[in-house]
Amino acid sequence: MIASSTLSVPNLVLAPRTSYANHQPILKTPNASASSSEPQARKPKGSSQLTRWSRARAIRSGRKLDRAGQRTQLMEPNSPAQPRERVSLDVKDDTSTGSDGGDDVEMTAGKSIYMVSDGTGWTVEHSVNAALGQFEHCLVDRGCAVNTHLFSGIDDVERLMEIVKQAAKEGAMLVYTLADPSMAESARHACKHWGIPTTDMLGPITEAIATHLGVSPSGLPRGAPGRSFPLTDDYFRRIEAIEFTIKQDDGALPQNLHKADIILAGVSRTGKTPLSIYLAQKGYKVANVPIVMGVPLPKTLFEVDPEKVFGLTINPLVLQTIRRARAKTLGFGEGMRSNYSEMDYVRQELEFARRILAQNPVWPVIEVTGKAIEETAAVVLRLYHDRKHKCSMPRISKRY
Repeated sequence: MIASSTLSVPNLVLAPRTSYANHQPILKTPNASASSSEPQARKPKGSSQLTRWSRARAIRSGRKLDRAGQRTQLMEPNSPAQPRERVSLDVKDDTSTGSDGGDDVEMTAGKSIYMVSDGTGWTVEHSVNAALGQFEHCLVDRGCAVNTHLFSGIDDVERLMEIVKQAAKEGAMLVYTLADPSMAESARHACKHWGIPTTDMLGPITEAIATHLGVSPSGLPRGAPGRSFPLTDDYFRRIEAIEFTIKQDDGALPQNLHKADIILAGVSRTGKTPLSIYLAQKGYKVANVPIVMGVPLPKTLFEVDPEKVFGLTINPLVLQTIRRARAKTLGFGEGMRSNYSEMDYVRQELEFARRILAQNPVWPVIEVTGKAIEETAAVVLRLYHDRKHKCSMPRISKRY
């Protein structure tokens, strides 16, 4: 699990987080007082399995297992950097038999990644999250928790140095996107001096493009004085696309389907609306049409260019889970019977939609189970542009 936060520079010293485990672990630090090793007061008996689960959950979430009553040494501002990577936990674990079991367990505490940007931080944050996606097997299953902290709008060296010093105290890794070469150089030298692992996300690709184009970069971050961003046709096209997509949501105004760039069709809760809005923000006019068993589809859906239409389908078990959650948000209690989330009805509706999509083989069918909105959108746009530019593509009736 990844804990993420956005920190302001004046509050760089991170306060200890409180664990929600059912016991109080003893943090063994090199300079801890002798009192920290004294036996703790006996706690009421509890489930040892629940205790272990709570402890693992706290560690995986990246929570520091410091308590307010514990004496944890804080580093002085000018003290050398000592990364805190591992902590030893001495936990009093009461078993069901009533015997006291002292478990000396060494677990990996959450490691920090500091993300620094002179702009909004969008680039560095998404780059780090994309890289962390390659470690899900460890972050989820093995408890190597990660805390990410975003520092945006860092445009002077003094604030940058405060962040670097705090990263050294926390034993954090520092990743940055700084357009100003002097700021980037300062970060690089400071991290080298403090022994901080660091990665420049923007510098190498900027230098490569500058070499390729034969032009020097401006070295100015977005929003800096002297940089102007006029309202272009592309901006107004995106605004128009968003307005159109909102009006066409959930099968509204079917007479306007011919004006859409992309039409999404699928049963309820297959992600048509969020996918439509995501595509609209990229400048595409999107309409979505729900497929409901027993309700005829609008005639205009079969009159428009079929290469605009994309079908969405999903695993029935996943769909049932989503619909049950949706029913609860709408206030339907367990006692209220509704076929909306019943498995038999879900399967029948998916089969009804499958037959409609099969009758229109030009419509690609995209399997959205387990896909993020961005992943589904990438498939839609790839097929859309392949058709628009008459590129070669696989058999159209295939599921994607």
